[in-house]
Amino acid sequence: MYIQFFDFATPLYDEAVRLRDDILRKPLGLKFTVEYLASEYEDIHIGCYNDSRQLVGCLVLKIIDEQTLKMRQVAVAESMQKKGVGQLMVAASEDYARANGYTKMMLHAREVAVPFYEKLEYTKVGERFEEVNIPHFKMEKLF
Repeated sequence: MYIQFFDFATPLYDEAVRLRDDILRKPLGLKFTVEYLASEYEDIHIGCYNDSRQLVGCLVLKIIDEQTLKMRQVAVAESMQKKGVGQLMVAASEDYARANGYTKMMLHAREVAVPFYEKLEYTKVGERFEEVNIPHFKMEKLF
């Protein structure tokens, strides 16, 4: 498997949107809007690909300020879950953050994903909250 960064509004981006839609949106009865996707123009887009060059995972990093990135829209193909794809993408995100002078990564983790992020040394900040009608926790990691 390998990691690749890609630009907004490219064929790789379109492929990642389809994966995110299948894994994160459709199960909740949600759809991406044109406005929502347009807001990702300045975000950092990361994909994980298998040896056959198929997208197996993706995530988006949003710049919050000069010290903080927010990891969002983490999606892994169902057939590849629990096979290290998420860990590889998080590691690539953290490497990018450090290399570019960021000192904090934050995210809103679905409650079911909290143990995954805790294994990667993210800590919960605050109380459980609802987002897209499911329980989440704010989590962060300092570098």
